[in-house]
Amino acid sequence: MVREVTILCAALMTAPLAAQASLGDLVCDDTRRLETQLVEIVGATRQGQGMREPDALLEIWIVPRNGDWTIVQTYANGTSCIVAIGAHWESLGAEQR
Repeated sequence: MVREVTILCAALMTAPLAAQASLGDLVCDDTRRLETQLVEIVGATRQGQGMREPDALLEIWIVPRNGDWTIVQTYANGTSCIVAIGAHWESLGAEQR
C-alpha cells in the first residue's frame, strides 16, 4: 500500500494543485478525485475523522488487507491533502486504551 500511495502521490503531483500547500511535500487534489483514488486504486476505507479547524477535517484511511494507512486533511473548499502515510496500522480495542 505504501507503494500504491507513493504512486498515487506522484500522479497527483503532476495534476494542478487546487490549493496552496504550506509544506512542499504535501499532495493536494480535488476531494472527490482523491477519495476515488484511495478507494479504487489503493483499496483504502475511511476509518475515522475529526475536525482540526473550523474548515479542516482530518481523516484516517486504512487498507484492511495490509494495515497501510493515510491521513488526509480535507478543506471546506473541496480540496484534500495527504499529510502522512505509513504501514502496520493497529486498531486498539477498548481494553487496550
